[in-house]
Amino acid sequence: MITTGIRHPARRLVEGIGAAGCDGEAMGSAAQQPVPTARAALAAVLLTGAAIAIALGVYAGAHTPAGRPLFTLGFSGMLQMKTWLATAAVVLVLVQLTTALWMWGRLPGAGSAPAWVGPVHRSVGTVAFVLTLPAAFHCLWALGLGSSTPRVVLHSAAGCLFYGAYAAKMLGLRLPGLPGWALPVLGGSVFAALVLIWATAALWFFTRTGLPLT
Repeated sequence: MITTGIRHPARRLVEGIGAAGCDGEAMGSAAQQPVPTARAALAAVLLTGAAIAIALGVYAGAHTPAGRPLFTLGFSGMLQMKTWLATAAVVLVLVQLTTALWMWGRLPGAGSAPAWVGPVHRSVGTVAFVLTLPAAFHCLWALGLGSSTPRVVLHSAAGCLFYGAYAAKMLGLRLPGLPGWALPVLGGSVFAALVLIWATAALWFFTRTGLPLT
């Protein structure tokens, strides 16, 4: 984890008093300043995520599905490719969740996270995200926004929410001033959306009979 030098709040307040000539109004303004900053950062993150999720849904609904795969990466069909890529992504995200808990000191019995955990956490997350892209592309381009069954509707919605939550999380990592709970919630949303994607597609595929697994 990266740490930065942060002055104690009391010290910042004393410095603010000296700079403002002990003006009570200036003190009140300085004390309240972080609140709108946090709200603005949170609003920017949430609006960005919502915009991306909605844009994907609108495109998937307006686009005429091709009904065929553009590529299958060596698998026997599009469903097989989507299933195994999503499964691999979920496994990697579980590793990322474990390393995140370790870095935050929330992994029971693990102690403090060594220096290599942070790079592993970021690398695993990047690979997991890249693995989702071929599956997402075929969902959008080849299949479109499905509505044939509740499972398909839920799968389509979860896909849009996943990329919206992922964009919000990545932006949140780079914006200062977010509330302390924001990044864990955004990360949890990414994880939950991906698991829901897997459960409504890959798990369904694995429970079918008569379909080649690869």
